[in-house]
Amino acid sequence: MTRERLEEVTARSDEAAIPAPSAVLADAGARLLFVTGTPASVRGGSGTFVGISVLRRALEESGHRVDLLAPDGDAAGMVSRFLFNLHARRAARRARYDAIVGFDLDGIYVSAPGVPRIASVKGVIADELRFERGIMRASMRIAARFEAAHVRRADVVLTTSSYAADRIAVEYGVVRGAIRIVPEPIDLVRWQGALGRVPTPASDTPGILCVAHLYPRKQVESLLRAMPLLKTAARLRVVGTGRERTALSALARELGLEGRVELLGHVPFDRLVAEYRGADVFCLPSLQEGFGIVFLEAMAAGLPVVACQAAAVPEVVADGECGILVPPQDVPALAFALDRLCGDVALRRRFGAAGRRRVARYDAPIVAGRFLEAIGL
Repeated sequence: MTRERLEEVTARSDEAAIPAPSAVLADAGARLLFVTGTPASVRGGSGTFVGISVLRRALEESGHRVDLLAPDGDAAGMVSRFLFNLHARRAARRARYDAIVGFDLDGIYVSAPGVPRIASVKGVIADELRFERGIMRASMRIAARFEAAHVRRADVVLTTSSYAADRIAVEYGVVRGAIRIVPEPIDLVRWQGALGRVPTPASDTPGILCVAHLYPRKQVESLLRAMPLLKTAARLRVVGTGRERTALSALARELGLEGRVELLGHVPFDRLVAEYRGADVFCLPSLQEGFGIVFLEAMAAGLPVVACQAAAVPEVVADGECGILVPPQDVPALAFALDRLCGDVALRRRFGAAGRRRVARYDAPIVAGRFLEAIGL
């Protein structure tokens, strides 16, 4: 296993290889090892990759060194992930670290004498698997057992929300008070700069944007079913890929939404920024979120949010302040909320301004400081 080049959300071109044990640390900052079996790309790693890479860069910019162990390519399946973790155990012995941080189930076998082991849970697998069926659910059940073992062995357990901490306590038997919460970060300097370079397109038709990895729990199906109920002639653009895409395309045709709904698949960062800039409302009616980085992106873009009163979403999106939260899987309520925002420019602007203020608390340097405090550095 070689060290994967991390494709930063900041589009950095290369990453240095993990140094040999004889290498000398050039600064006085902490030296950390991040271990993740999640593919190092937005396409393969989704929000988990974004959160890890933004945190990593913020830590490095504050003078710390963060080495990354990640798979060579988009490895899939539990066997590949198990083998990755066995390789990670050997590779981690090549340098001295102040802390070893394993994300989700990864890093379960990685340790060094006297070095704190941190389990950072981005999405509680035992919670996520409730929305899956068949082979996928069986595979995730195995992964949840590894994740449970990982958090029980760790010196420190981190997660991204109170909701996720509660699920870890219930599903994995970890004392709730021992779990430390560090939210997901967003690189506001990068987002604000990128958004400022994209002009707002002129349109008389309100635009709704959804950004999601197309899993069943994201409930993009509910959003499609809400579209025919809208009184406003809004258009919907969905960014993201996943195994639900074919079924969603078929549903859009069945509902007669040709010309109003477009499934864009995965898009590069510059195109993603343009999609946020061209939208009037952001909507993701997910049933399960350990946090929801896309809500931060929407708020950074000044978009009002429509989402569900479910999981960690209310912790990120303040209902009635920067968005409207509706009951899960309530398609008429979803349509009503979208109609309300699509038809009220003043309300959109008020919610959008509140979102810009709220997202500042999640700026990457602030979250990096909370992360270091949580792990005792």
